[in-house]
Amino acid sequence: SVAKYMLASYAVFGMVGASLFGVGIGLAAELGAGWLELKRASPMPPIAYLLAKCSSAMAFGVLIVSLLTLMGITIGHVSLTLPEYARMIGLTVVGVIPFACMGMCLALLVPFSSAPGIANMIYLPMSFCGGLWIPIMMLPKAMQQFALLLPTYHLAQMMLSVFGYGSAGTASSHWFGLLGFTLLMLGVGGVAFRRHEQNS
Repeated sequence: SVAKYMLASYAVFGMVGASLFGVGIGLAAELGAGWLELKRASPMPPIAYLLAKCSSAMAFGVLIVSLLTLMGITIGHVSLTLPEYARMIGLTVVGVIPFACMGMCLALLVPFSSAPGIANMIYLPMSFCGGLWIPIMMLPKAMQQFALLLPTYHLAQMMLSVFGYGSAGTASSHWFGLLGFTLLMLGVGGVAFRRHEQNS
């Protein structure tokens, strides 16, 4: 039971890192180096570039979850069915999107020299407060209430529900939580992108 719980929570931890750092830090580096200015002169639409970044983060997320699952089965003696694994992969593909949008916002709002440090300042506390390192019910009540605002919490609860360990809320509330966060990040990213276009 503990091994399954850790597999689900650390799968979320890995996919969040892949999307936040893969999209955020990579995009910030290309912005800082001026590569995006060059790409704007090409016929490639900007949405295609962002979709390629998001697809890359999805691929790395699937790879991370698959490797963790393999380690869980071989080392942790986790009993996992094929439908459970398929649900984990499906959640990974969808769950990358909110954090890829967050990475995009990070790249547009902070310079590349500061992006890795700020990403870690967001990633690690958000993971801890979202219940990815220790079960959410073991955190203080105030932190449990704060976790309701975090996308890591909602994604972790859905991943845990694959094994029957979801502790609070309904599936629809977690989906709406992730959707709301995604729309918020897209809105902030859109404003930041327009400001970047005007300044350049």
